[in-house]
Amino acid sequence: MKTRFKHLLAILFVSLGVLGNFVYGQKTPVKNIVLVHGAFVDGSGWEGVYKELVKKGYHVSVTQQTLLSYEDDVKQVNRIIDQQDGPCILVGHSYGGAIITTAGNNPKIAGLVYLAAHAPDEGETEADNGKKYPSEYKSLIKGNDGFDYINPVNFPADFAGGVAKEKADFMAFSQTPTQDLVFHAIIHHPAWKSKPVWYMVAKADKIINPDLERFYAKRANSKKTIEIAGASHCVFMTHPKEAAELIIDAAKGSE
Repeated sequence: MKTRFKHLLAILFVSLGVLGNFVYGQKTPVKNIVLVHGAFVDGSGWEGVYKELVKKGYHVSVTQQTLLSYEDDVKQVNRIIDQQDGPCILVGHSYGGAIITTAGNNPKIAGLVYLAAHAPDEGETEADNGKKYPSEYKSLIKGNDGFDYINPVNFPADFAGGVAKEKADFMAFSQTPTQDLVFHAIIHHPAWKSKPVWYMVAKADKIINPDLERFYAKRANSKKTIEIAGASHCVFMTHPKEAAELIIDAAKGSE
C-alpha cells in the first residue's frame, strides 16, 4: 500500500511539473509599445504612429526625455517602461536608438525597433559612428553653451523632408536644442545583443547615412529590415503606417 501511495505521489509531482512548465512556458502577448524620440524634437512627432497602433488595440506610451544628459534620458525612458503592466516593444528614432540600446536591457523589453536610428555597440558612440559613415547635411550648429541645433532655414530639407511645409517650418523653429555631450555617450551592454531587433532604413536620410543604418541592422541581426524609398530622417512621421506595421510585426514576433 505504501509503495503504491509513493508511486501515485511521484506521478502527481511529475504531472504538476509538466503542467507548470507548460503554463510558464507560454509567452505573454506583447501589447505595450514605448516610443522614444530623438534629438531636436519632442514626442509629438509620434502622433501618426500612435494613432495607427492604438487602432490595432495596442497600449502606447510616448516618452519626453529632456535631451540634456544621456544617462538621464535613459532613466526617463526606463521610468516609462517600469510603468507598463507587462512586456513591451521599445522603439527609438535617431538618437532615441542610442537610448533604447541601453534602456532595452530592462527585463520588460521583449524586442527593439529602430527607425532610422543609431544602434551603437559596446564602447562606441553615435558621433564616432557618424564619422565612419558621413551624413549629407551640413546645417548642424554647435552653440558656445554646449547645445546643438539645426539651422532652422535648412531644417525642413535636411531633417524633415516629406513633412508638410507648414509643419516642417514649425518644427524648425520649435526644435529642442540638444546637449552635444549626448552624442558622445559611450554605450555599454547594448541590448540588441540579447533582444530581437527590427529595423527601418530611410533611403533618403540626410541626418544619418542610410549605409550606417544598414550596417546597424545587419550587425544587430535584425529579424526584419525594411527600406523606405525616398524617405527622409522623419520617416516615422511621413510613413506612420509602415512604421506601425513594423512595430506590430515586432510585437507579434516577440510573443
